[in-house]
Amino acid sequence: MTSGILVLSLVLVAGMALRMPIGFSMLAAGIAYLIAKQQDIGLVAEQVGNGLYNSYVLLAVPLFVFAANIMNAGTVSERIFDFCRILVGRMRGGLAQVDILVSVVFSGMSGSAIADAAGPGLVTIRQMLKKPEYSRGFAGAVVVASATLGPIIPPSIPMVIYAMVSGASVGALFLGGVVPGFLMAILMMVVVHFIAVKRNMPREAKIPLNEWPAIIYRGALPLSMPIVLLGGIYSGAFTPTEAAAVAAFHALILAGVVYRALTWRTFWGVVMESTRGSAVITMILAGSFILNYAFTAEGVPQAMALWVDSMHFSQIGFLLMVNVMFLVLGCFLDVSVLLLVFVPMLLPAAKLLGVDLVHFGVLVVLNMMIGLIHPPFGMLLFVTKALTGIPIAEMMKEGWPFLVMLLLLLLAMTFFPQIVLWLPQTMGYGGK
Repeated sequence: MTSGILVLSLVLVAGMALRMPIGFSMLAAGIAYLIAKQQDIGLVAEQVGNGLYNSYVLLAVPLFVFAANIMNAGTVSERIFDFCRILVGRMRGGLAQVDILVSVVFSGMSGSAIADAAGPGLVTIRQMLKKPEYSRGFAGAVVVASATLGPIIPPSIPMVIYAMVSGASVGALFLGGVVPGFLMAILMMVVVHFIAVKRNMPREAKIPLNEWPAIIYRGALPLSMPIVLLGGIYSGAFTPTEAAAVAAFHALILAGVVYRALTWRTFWGVVMESTRGSAVITMILAGSFILNYAFTAEGVPQAMALWVDSMHFSQIGFLLMVNVMFLVLGCFLDVSVLLLVFVPMLLPAAKLLGVDLVHFGVLVVLNMMIGLIHPPFGMLLFVTKALTGIPIAEMMKEGWPFLVMLLLLLLAMTFFPQIVLWLPQTMGYGGK
C-alpha cells in the first residue's frame, strides 16, 4: 500500500468513525490523498466537474427520487394497496402477501428501496399492526425484505449508477433485473405462506364483487406507469434517462391533477425532500470521482486484475469471491461506497475473466440489497425503525427466513447467469 492510499484510507475511516456525512468523508479523503502526493488540489474540482457533467445517465437519479416522493405524498400507495388486496388478500397472511405484491408494482415506478419502505411499506405496516396475529417484528421484516425489490425490478437507481461506472447498457441492466425480481417476490410469498400457515394468520375479508370495478379503476392509472416506462424504453420512444423524466411527470399529473392529492405546501415539501435526497447522492458521487481518480492513479484496479489472474479464478470462483466480499463489506459500509468505490476496482478483473457486465451488475445490486437488511448498517432496518418504532432486534428475529432466501437466490444467480441474461438476450442484448 502506497503512502497516498494509506492517507486516503485513514482519513476516510476517520470521517466515517466520526459520523461525518459519507460524501464529505470521501471528498476529505481525496483531498488528503492529493496533499500527500503533493498534487494540485484543483484536481478535485476537475474530477468532480468532469465526472458529473459528462455522465448523462445521472440525470435519471434526481428525477426518479422526485417521482417516488410525489407518489408517496399523494394517494398512489393507498390505491395500489387496495388493488393488490383484491388479488392476494384472501391468501393466508393476506396483508403480508399484499405488501409483497405492492412492492412489485411500486418497484416498477420508483427504483428505490427506501422509497418503497417509506411509502407502501408504511401503509401495510399500519394495517398489520391493527391485527394481533401479526407481530411487530414480522410486519417490519416483511416490509424490509420486500423493499429490496425496488432496485432489482426496473427502473432502478443503483443500476443507473452502475451503468455510469461500468459502461454497461442501462436498458439491458433493467431487463436483467426482471426475472430475478419476480423470483424474489415469488420466494418471499412462499416464505410468508409457510409462516402464516404455521401461525394461523388471518385472511383478509372478502371484497364484494360490486366494489371491484371502483377499486380497479382507482388503481388503473398508477399501474400504468411501469407499462409506460418499460414500453417507452424498449420501443425506442425514449431512453432510460428520459424515462425518469416521464416517471416524474406521470407521478406529478396523477397526484396533483387527477387525484388532487397535492397542495402547494405538500408539493413544496416534496421538492425540498427530493432536493435534499438528490444532493446527498450527488455529494457521494462527487466524492467517488476523486477517490476513483486516486485508485486509478495508484494502479489499484490493474493490481486487482493481475491478482485475480494470478489466482487463476474461474468466472464462478471470481463471482463467489465478489459475493463474499460484498456481503462482508455490506455489514459496515454504505451501498454508495460499495457501488462507487469498490465496483470500479473489480471491473478490470471481471472484464479479464469475460464476466458479462450485466450479469455482474445485477449480482452486485442484489448483494447491496442484502446489505440493506442486515446489521450493523442495514439502512432499511433503520428507516423502518425510525418510521414505525419497531425495534431492529425484533425485525431481525423475524427476518432471517427472508435473508436466507435472498442468499440462496444470489447463489443460484451466480451459478446460472441465464437467470439474469435470458431476457436481455431475448430482447436483443448480446454484448458483454
